[in-house]
Amino acid sequence: MVEAGMVTSQSSDPLTPPGAASSAPPGAPATGRGAAAAGGAPPFEAPGCDVVTVPARQGLEAVDILRRGAGEAVGPVLHDDGGDTLGFLVPPGTAAAWDVPGSTCTETDGRGLRPSPGPPVEGSYWLVPPGEADPATDPAVLRAALDEAQRLIEAADRCC
Repeated sequence: MVEAGMVTSQSSDPLTPPGAASSAPPGAPATGRGAAAAGGAPPFEAPGCDVVTVPARQGLEAVDILRRGAGEAVGPVLHDDGGDTLGFLVPPGTAAAWDVPGSTCTETDGRGLRPSPGPPVEGSYWLVPPGEADPATDPAVLRAALDEAQRLIEAADRCC
């Protein structure tokens, strides 16, 4: 997961463990454990994505808000237990205009990420798995859900 304060223009593939080299050339779909885990079946196909990373508390509220919303779909969401963050897959290019306080958006340079059903890196898991979700969460819908989640958290913290 991306930690708060990281430079968001830096290229990062959230589905490849740190230090692991990709065997796919730039622009080619990545392959990974998902294909092997599925017995050779191709994993969920994403056309490419950026990743919005938020604190887990706010992210969990936002997922609930998105799931309750009429017609508002949520894309795959990663949970990183060690970093206490959630990562929402959003369409490529989102990072260029993302400006939501308390979150970061990391570009993946459209490398054709192919999220697999298994955990992408040790210590993480899919809260909303690929294949059970839209390919990506709409950034405007995510922004609204994160804003509402933050208001709910602030209200809860004030009353107790």
